[in-house]
Amino acid sequence: MKKVFLVAGSLMMVAFSLAQKKNKPNILFIAVDDLKPELGCYGNGVVKTPNIDRLAKMGTVFLNNYCQQAVCGPTRASLMTGKRPDNTKVWDLRTKMREVSPDIVTLPQYLITQGYTTSGVGKIFHPSCIDKKSDEKSWSIPFLKATAADYPEGMGEPAMKHYQKPETKAAINKDDVDGKNKKDKDNDEGNETISGNVKPSSECIDVPDNAYEDGADALIAKESIIKLSKEKNPFFFAVGFHKPHLPFVSPKKYWDLYKREDMPIAEFQQHAANEVFIAYESSGELRNYTDIPAYTSFPKEDLRAGLKVEKQKELVHAYYAAISYVDAQIGLLLNTLDSLGTLNNTVIVLWGDHGWHLGDHDMWGKHTNFEQATRSPLIFAAPGMKPGKTKSLSEHVDVFPTICDLANVPVPTFLDGKSLKSVMANNKTTIMDYAVSQYPRKLKGDVAKKMGFANGKLMGYSIRTDKYRYTVWLNNDFRSNEPYSDSRVYAKELYDYVKDPLEKVNAVDLKEYKDIVKDMHSKLLAYLKEHEGK
Repeated sequence: MKKVFLVAGSLMMVAFSLAQKKNKPNILFIAVDDLKPELGCYGNGVVKTPNIDRLAKMGTVFLNNYCQQAVCGPTRASLMTGKRPDNTKVWDLRTKMREVSPDIVTLPQYLITQGYTTSGVGKIFHPSCIDKKSDEKSWSIPFLKATAADYPEGMGEPAMKHYQKPETKAAINKDDVDGKNKKDKDNDEGNETISGNVKPSSECIDVPDNAYEDGADALIAKESIIKLSKEKNPFFFAVGFHKPHLPFVSPKKYWDLYKREDMPIAEFQQHAANEVFIAYESSGELRNYTDIPAYTSFPKEDLRAGLKVEKQKELVHAYYAAISYVDAQIGLLLNTLDSLGTLNNTVIVLWGDHGWHLGDHDMWGKHTNFEQATRSPLIFAAPGMKPGKTKSLSEHVDVFPTICDLANVPVPTFLDGKSLKSVMANNKTTIMDYAVSQYPRKLKGDVAKKMGFANGKLMGYSIRTDKYRYTVWLNNDFRSNEPYSDSRVYAKELYDYVKDPLEKVNAVDLKEYKDIVKDMHSKLLAYLKEHEGK
């Protein structure tokens, strides 16, 4: 009799596990570094992204999605926790998330408590903001990493994680021997610095996809997904692609998809009229690459690069090639799910961690509150959801609650974002009036002192509605948990994206925008009041 009960009990447990997995879909979570919405499904007719476009036809494309801070460490910490930077307390590339917020809960960490197996490969968090195990608490299976065995035989790992061109690798190895190469560090402006005599901004060489890290990671992801699909528990598997982050490296076949002469360059390459100077950045990340100084026309202090047109076209070519390279890796993942028969029964989310200035305002990088830095791609596909596109505003903090909602698990109450499931069900639905981004700046000590500031640390809070962007720069290291005061205002900006989509004019002081400024300022005050004291 005892055996009967044991067998019955076992069958019940199996049935429960199967029911649990059936009710909780598998989740494929794809992050792409420095990917702006330069994709076919976002209207770019030049870039070739057939696989991302395929995913877009399966799901909802969020056309107006914004990150919380346009640099890797803060934006990834924010998305992965559903908390804004002032709550994660990560505003740079140096701060360890769990040192400043020890009780913080990440998306995969939470999903473990809901019966999910979690693992991943590639770049999900920014490495300098978490532990050496890619945030150990987040993964029920240790986070994976490509090793020398995952690269083509006889080729070895890329030099400095990026380069496979023999002469580049030889020069980098020589710098290593001579002690000229040092470990990359991240400076106060969020730029990833470099050292050594040779580190080009791009590379084009005829090699297989897995000669670079993203191709190797995609193959690891493929094998992991196949293995996890056979397990009883639902899985959350994260794949973080490094490209098109600098340096723009990819196999030659992806460069061959484009003609250099056809590459578009930014239409408006000046600062805005009535500019707020500290709103711009110096393209410091790009300038650190050894082939760039010869093509620049202005010093960093000018906050313009003045790149020669030939170099601009080369960089756009390289950026597009890197996007197409990553697109192919995403295709591999989609084909893997398809071969398993689970493509249409898996929640798939693809996101870029922030945008990138590809020459607009004469900037090359992120690190601003402007449209090209803060707007980023977001695509959700889920069982039972009709495909489509939405102009509804969305934010990175919405990803955590949306995944929970789609996975049929409770949405935690401690999140700052909102579920986008209702927007996926009805693409005309709107759940927010504005999106919020922020970025820190630092004035020189003598400038801050002259203005009577206790210190030169500023924070710019940027409110983006469907038509306007309003940014207020607040001094003395202001954060949203403090009471607002007009005395803390350093500068303001307003851009009208209906009349001025290229941000040519800061309209904040123009008479005809007086009422709009008043309305936008009231929205900012309401946002700050909501977060005061938190």
